[in-house]
Amino acid sequence: MAHGTSIQYDPVAEIGGGAYGTVYKARDIESGQFVALKSVHVRTDQNGLPVSTVREVALLKRLEQFDHPNVVRLMDVCATKGANQETKVTLVFEHVDQDLKTYLEKAPAPGLSPDRIKDLMKQLLCGLAFLHSNRVMHRDLKPENILVTSQGQVKLADFGLARIYSCHMALTPVVVTLWYRPPEVLLQSSYATPVDIWSTGCIFAEMFRRKPLFCGESEMDQLGKIFEVIGLPPEEEWPTDVTLSRKNFPTLTARPITDFVPEINEHGAQLLLKMLTFDPLNRISALNALEHEYFRDEATSTQTKS
Repeated sequence: MAHGTSIQYDPVAEIGGGAYGTVYKARDIESGQFVALKSVHVRTDQNGLPVSTVREVALLKRLEQFDHPNVVRLMDVCATKGANQETKVTLVFEHVDQDLKTYLEKAPAPGLSPDRIKDLMKQLLCGLAFLHSNRVMHRDLKPENILVTSQGQVKLADFGLARIYSCHMALTPVVVTLWYRPPEVLLQSSYATPVDIWSTGCIFAEMFRRKPLFCGESEMDQLGKIFEVIGLPPEEEWPTDVTLSRKNFPTLTARPITDFVPEINEHGAQLLLKMLTFDPLNRISALNALEHEYFRDEATSTQTKS
């Protein structure tokens, strides 16, 4: 981990302040290219080493070697020691001008074309399949964390940082949105890579709707909004390691997903439901989602068979 190399970067503008600290657009003085700087304050052990952070960053740096087109590049890491057992870690990422939230807002009415949505989804799932195959969970996928370049290339950002951030989170009162969180996280059950698939399903629906699918105001409210769409799951699917009982929710049956996402085609609706499956073990994986019929529709007309 490089120390104190942040002098190399000249901040140009503040991009945004989130729950995880401020993000700056900066210029790399040596190369002249734009980068995104994110700084987090992390707690350290007796030796002044932010243990989990070093581990997480090492993992992110390892991903860097693959240079995946749908994953934002981590270009540098700078650590500076602060006072009272805190270290400031600055992560230097490639800079992309807009996120999916802005991209969707900027799309002229009636919104993105079905083909454009399919292309964005395919890229998103490619990036996710890459992360998951390298045992990296995103854990906080939402339109603000999906970057879209001016050429329409999708890049996942902020992945693998959830654990680095969680200790920083203790220091900040900002509420992180619940809208893309899967039931197992809302119920505080154990979770794994399927969390990201649920979030991707929410984003898939939002690309058609141009507004979020589930806008809950608390964990309980969020679960209620989810069950209004997918129905209350059967008792045997309810996780056993949670305090919240299934009895807290009214018995609801699933409604057709097209009631909520009318513009989606039949194969798209099938894929969406496989992503918005309550039981994470039955939820489709990123790799299997890429093989879904939805991506094969019109594939023959747009590509000559090799």
